[in-house]
Amino acid sequence: MNKQQILADVSDFMAEQIPFQKMLGFEIRKFHPEHCELAFHWRDELMGNVPQRILHGGVTATALDTVGGLVAIASMLERFEPESETQLLERLSRCGTIDLRVDYLRPGRGKTFTASATIIRSGNKVAVARMELHSDNGEHIAFGTGTYLVG
Repeated sequence: MNKQQILADVSDFMAEQIPFQKMLGFEIRKFHPEHCELAFHWRDELMGNVPQRILHGGVTATALDTVGGLVAIASMLERFEPESETQLLERLSRCGTIDLRVDYLRPGRGKTFTASATIIRSGNKVAVARMELHSDNGEHIAFGTGTYLVG
C-alpha cells in the first residue's frame, strides 16, 4: 500500500467522517509523521465565556487532542506496513488517547486558531506528542502533552 495515499486517506477520514470534529470545523492542514497541524475558525457556538467572548476550554482540549492523535497515527503509519486495507483499518480502530494534559496560557481570542503537534516518542504500542494552540494574531493560547495507544 502506498504510504502517501494512506496518509491522505486517514487525513480525509479524520476531517470528514468523525462527526464531532466535523461539527467543530477542524481542517487538517499538515499530516506528516513528524508534524501535524489543523485549523478552525471562530464561531459563537465555540464560545465558553460569553461576557469575555473566549473559546471554550473543551474546544481547546479537543483541538490539542486531535492534532496529537494525528501525529501519533502518522508516526505509527510511517513504520507500519499493512498487508491490506482491512489490516490497516483494524490497527487504526485500536488507536486512542491514553492520557492528555492541557495547560491553558491565555484566553482563546481570535478569528482563526491553529493547533500543531510534534512527535516526542513513537513506539510499537504507545506514542507521545507535544501540542500547541495559537490564535491568528500569534498568541500562544495553550499547550499540551498527549499519550496515545497506537498498536
